Amino acid sequence: MLNPLQIKSDFPIFDNSDLIYLDNASTTQKPRDVIEAITTMYLETNANVHRALYTIGSQATEKYEAARKKVASFINAKSEREIVFTSGTTESINLLARTIGDTLEPGDEILISEMEHHANLVPWQMTAERTGAKIVYLPITTSGDLNLNDTKSYFNEKTKIVSITHVSNVLGTVNHVKKIAKMTHDVNAILVIDGAQAVPHQTVDVNDLDCDFYTFSGHKMLGPTGIGVLWGKNELLENMDPFMGGGEMIENVTLEKSTWNTVPYKFEAGTPNFVQAVGLGAAIDYIENIGLQEIQEHENKLTKYTLKRLSQIDGITLYGSPKRRAGVISFNCDGIHPQDLVQFLNEDNIAIRVGHHCAQPLLKVLDEHSIARLSIYVYNDESDIDRLCESLKGIKSFF
Repeated sequence: MLNPLQIKSDFPIFDNSDLIYLDNASTTQKPRDVIEAITTMYLETNANVHRALYTIGSQATEKYEAARKKVASFINAKSEREIVFTSGTTESINLLARTIGDTLEPGDEILISEMEHHANLVPWQMTAERTGAKIVYLPITTSGDLNLNDTKSYFNEKTKIVSITHVSNVLGTVNHVKKIAKMTHDVNAILVIDGAQAVPHQTVDVNDLDCDFYTFSGHKMLGPTGIGVLWGKNELLENMDPFMGGGEMIENVTLEKSTWNTVPYKFEAGTPNFVQAVGLGAAIDYIENIGLQEIQEHENKLTKYTLKRLSQIDGITLYGSPKRRAGVISFNCDGIHPQDLVQFLNEDNIAIRVGHHCAQPLLKVLDEHSIARLSIYVYNDESDIDRLCESLKGIKSFF
């Protein structure tokens, strides 16, 4: 059984601190293994990857490509060639919006949902403006689930790209990706999945999901910032044009024209974030050592406990009650502005997030401008939730 207290001892930020960190949907803390992997790269093998014939350059390349293999295995990709390193989920989706998105024509439709993070909304709005395509929005139910009842109104011959979050960063809704994949492919469209809130918390098998592209970020899964992943089916990646030019993405350059490197390198222009990629590989090792099944069971149990404790506090409004829920819970406290609430919690060294959570259209659906959000991970336990709830009660008594 997962031991959060023991796990917490692996994270330097918690040393000699009573910090209760409940903002994991925003970013996660880093274990020593990840910090040491990054530090070792800078201390011992800091050299640009690929084409380096000297020793530390070759070593850096080996570590970088080993990280790519770890990522491929982690999500059950058929080959490491299907793994494109990016700076994060946002860049991954922008890459797709600028490649497959730019093949769209006036009258084509891009289907996204009302619960999307801005990173899976704004790039497609920009695509629609460039191409004349139309964005169609899947609505959500009052419980916070996607409304898939009237699918023919949304999935049709005009639908060319469907881009949906795997897990909502506001409501914690876990969407039925396999079901959406079938609907998408039945109309010969391409399915993109924003997996930023899913990959750290549950087993993801991209082949079993049958999506066409899957994106996620390292910093939300104990890894460093500045590194992310775009997975795509090889045949689709092969047929896509590069997103940026320069550096490793070329095969040959003349004054007249250039030709492109093979997949995945044609999408990795310039010096890649090789140190961060190695850090991501270390984060994957750490997660796999614990076990994703253990992590998911722990989070499911702690999420239920959190919902129960919050529901026992008078004046707490909880947002969403989806059928399948990850460890993301949004709420407000009657009579207390969310920003004031979070500032008071900070006085007790409790960290949660407040605002629109990069999901302004969703908050409009919820008829809110700002809400508080807590999100859990492997180092959180019931004592963290107890402290949060006691602090909330104290704040309410003040008001």
